[in-house]
Amino acid sequence: MKVKALSRSTADYTRETKSDIQRLPRNVDPALHPLERAREYKRALNAAKLERMFAKPFLASLTGHVDGVYSMAKNPWDLDLVTTGSGDGEIRMWSLVSQTTAWRIPSAHRGVVKGVCNVPGGETDRFLSVGVDKMVKVWSRSESARAAGGAAPEPAATYSGKHAFSGVDHHRSRPLFATSSSLVEVWDVNRSEPIANLTWGADTTNTVRMNQTEVNVLASCGTDRSIILYDLRTSSPLAKLVMTLSTNAIAWNPMEAFMFATANEDHNVYTFDMRRMDHAVNVLRDHVSAVMDVDYSPTGAELVSGGYDRSVRLWDIKRGHSRDIYHTKRMQRVFCVRYTLDNKYVLSGSDDSSVRLWRARASERLGAKSNRERAAVEYAEKLKDRYKYLPEVHRVLRQRNAPKAIKSAA
Repeated sequence: MKVKALSRSTADYTRETKSDIQRLPRNVDPALHPLERAREYKRALNAAKLERMFAKPFLASLTGHVDGVYSMAKNPWDLDLVTTGSGDGEIRMWSLVSQTTAWRIPSAHRGVVKGVCNVPGGETDRFLSVGVDKMVKVWSRSESARAAGGAAPEPAATYSGKHAFSGVDHHRSRPLFATSSSLVEVWDVNRSEPIANLTWGADTTNTVRMNQTEVNVLASCGTDRSIILYDLRTSSPLAKLVMTLSTNAIAWNPMEAFMFATANEDHNVYTFDMRRMDHAVNVLRDHVSAVMDVDYSPTGAELVSGGYDRSVRLWDIKRGHSRDIYHTKRMQRVFCVRYTLDNKYVLSGSDDSSVRLWRARASERLGAKSNRERAAVEYAEKLKDRYKYLPEVHRVLRQRNAPKAIKSAA
């Protein structure tokens, strides 16, 4: 007679240390677990409640400016540094780790600093700034430190324009940058005059953005409600789109070269495909006042926008409504927002002279996680995604405490 016996290795069920969890055999037959879906639903509801309970997005307020913050630039070669320009002509470079001013230029421009952007290349501390004083200035932190010796920093180069500037952006690889004013001007860093003047109708151009993937394409928006795409190779326009109201800001998707987002005066954020400009790919509706700035996350899957309604909103680009809203009692109208390049934080600058640092995920725990903790977080996210359309879970996940002014306006 042949006898079949079950055999298990003791090594599979013996703890290596006393702190390990005791391993137990588990039969996953659904017939043995009739209440599995009920348990999962309860876990999903608890996970949704815990997410809202631990949602504390605000991290710090970087104070130092004495006027509103109207321009901001992140450094692609140094995740710690962010440059901001204010209404009194001051430029500050901030360290996000220490939450202090790393470097400042008290009187960089006469009047409002309308735009700042970093210069790619070997020296990662060089950046451009433009203002309403019709000047473009190139700053270098290391060169100014060597030359000044404690005195006020001096620009490494200066370019003079004919009109008050409203924005600036640098080419990804070539020594070119573009400025917006009454027209779009393309400059070579080795020449004192612009090498190309681009215009197609607008009295004033609000901003200009160079595509960092399709590097020969740049976009601008003007006061005549137009969004215009230009080709640098031929110095000619490619396409023009006229909106219902004017556009305040443009952001290119870093992962999809043909996609860009616009912040509009009609309270909406629009995403477009430059290959088909006859309609918007998506319309993001939740702001109750003009949207002043917009920026993509490094993954290209999310957007952050700041509005005249004193709020910062985060969006999934495939959905029509914001996934979160950030606000404080003291925050005033938001004029510039940026996603940090590690995809974990959001920066906002408002006209109450403060730069605020937020979590990109309001309830996400910072710091290193153990394997068990990471697995628990991933399991909770899967549960919330699976049951997010059921009434109780949906209500908890969508609940937000918005200011009374925004609720009444909505």
